[in-house]
Amino acid sequence: MAPRGDSVNEEMRQRSRRRILRATITLVDQHGYARTTLSDIAEQAGLARGLLSYYFDSKRLLMQTATHRLMHLQLSGALAELPPDASAQARLARGIDAILTLAMEHPRVMRSHLALILDPDVGAFVQDPEQQQLGAILQDLLRGWGAADAVAEHAVLRSALMGGCIGVLLPGAATPLPLIRADLFARYGLAWELGTPPPRADQP
Repeated sequence: MAPRGDSVNEEMRQRSRRRILRATITLVDQHGYARTTLSDIAEQAGLARGLLSYYFDSKRLLMQTATHRLMHLQLSGALAELPPDASAQARLARGIDAILTLAMEHPRVMRSHLALILDPDVGAFVQDPEQQQLGAILQDLLRGWGAADAVAEHAVLRSALMGGCIGVLLPGAATPLPLIRADLFARYGLAWELGTPPPRADQP
């Protein structure tokens, strides 16, 4: 049998990596980060436990990469639903809504992700390829919106979105999503009707 070519091997590696990342999201959604083990993830992905160490140096890195992938896929999918001639304001609105919606749909994943990146004792913020793809999409949205410095404005938007996610997810003291969204939309001069608006806080 002829040996597999490099392209086939690379595709197999990428397929295994995607299975690991999907399994991580599924299990953390169900059980939380602390109760999800690397062995659980390997079993869910249908792969040998040792392969996880080959792709990811730590559980923390795996968790953050999986969440960044989930975020950039959610964002890309939401933007793809817009018509080609959608305005820059409509695109930015859809992007903001995509991330806030993710916090509502995957609360355990997003709480775990935020806890890890805010804890100085577990390491610095991870800028993995998935996070870089997410950042590139957000910077492109901001350029279209009119940001003079998309890189600097991205840092501001990223912080605002993190704060918004913390607000809607804070156990026992959550802020209603419409209030978080209204604040973000006002910051960027976006009409409430753009994106995928939830009912307003003052509506039944």
